[in-house]
Amino acid sequence: MDDTAVEWLAFHMIFHGRSPAARRVLGRFGSPREAFRAGPGGFEGLRLDSGLARAMAGRGALDRAAGELEIVREKGYTLLTFEDPGYPGSLREIFDPPFVLYCRGRAETLRNPAVAVVGSRRPTPYGRAMAEKLAGDLAMRGCVVVSGLALGIDACAHWGALRHGRTVAVLGSGLDVMYPAENGGLADKIAERGAVVSEFPLGTAPLPMNFPVRNRIISGLSLALVVVEAAERSGSLISARLALSQDREVLAVPGKATSPLSRGSNALIREGAKLVETWEDVAGELAPPWREKFLAQKEEKMDNRPALSREEQALLDALPVDETRAIDDLAENMPFSVSELLALLLGLELKGAVIQHPGKHFQRRM
Repeated sequence: MDDTAVEWLAFHMIFHGRSPAARRVLGRFGSPREAFRAGPGGFEGLRLDSGLARAMAGRGALDRAAGELEIVREKGYTLLTFEDPGYPGSLREIFDPPFVLYCRGRAETLRNPAVAVVGSRRPTPYGRAMAEKLAGDLAMRGCVVVSGLALGIDACAHWGALRHGRTVAVLGSGLDVMYPAENGGLADKIAERGAVVSEFPLGTAPLPMNFPVRNRIISGLSLALVVVEAAERSGSLISARLALSQDREVLAVPGKATSPLSRGSNALIREGAKLVETWEDVAGELAPPWREKFLAQKEEKMDNRPALSREEQALLDALPVDETRAIDDLAENMPFSVSELLALLLGLELKGAVIQHPGKHFQRRM
């Protein structure tokens, strides 16, 4: 078993990852290995409480970490330590990077240029469409899309990216504790082509305190962070502040002035965040060479839409992209019966041109 990985994992588990005390210890010893070799007297003057000092001086933490690492590998996960060459360089640069990352899926995805897309857990149809469109357009051009696997905007961003490329989900729980449970299938698909990651040990429950902590990883993995919809008090605004503190670009999609879900994102724009309408707006704010790399694809034709029948096209033209239409409303305004409409809508949904919402409400994809 890799002794270095065990030592970093034990150190991470003792200090619960994000800790000024951990940074003081590393500042003195340089590595977990040397810290574990120091003995009880080696921590004097570091202002560690007695429990932490005893844990560093004993074998218990190393034994627990060895057991944890064995389970990680049995499950087919990857553990990236701070010293690992596969650890994402952008994350290593932030003020308080996690000492380890548990990864399910393709760990190499974490080393690719990425943009975070975050927002409300209860978005409007407009917000859903914008998140999915932006994520899909960025992923189509080779940009990894990072988000938090939450319901709402996060899930839309992941699904949009999966249509054309890769995405990374950052959890606020252990990798083996899926939250929210409704997104378990989405997590499986993400792991097939991208990665699901967490800094929390296996078995960690999705406690409320974990999510602000994990948000620094979402922004830390990314070149820029895009807020699609956010209320005045929103976790997405916490992510935006963290991104700014990490010297990341912060961008926001404008929303309706009358919508409570737009107040936070519109406020970001008033405060100087770049206004985003298309993927080009995002790419234009990235640092070289990524700005040039992505914008060079601006003129390329990337239309992979399937061929539609005349009836399907007529129905698609009648559907808005920023709100939904009920089946009864469509039946009143189109020359099709309800059964014909449902058959056409099913075909459009299978072709990826239409989204169905609860209650037989439908929306055209952007």
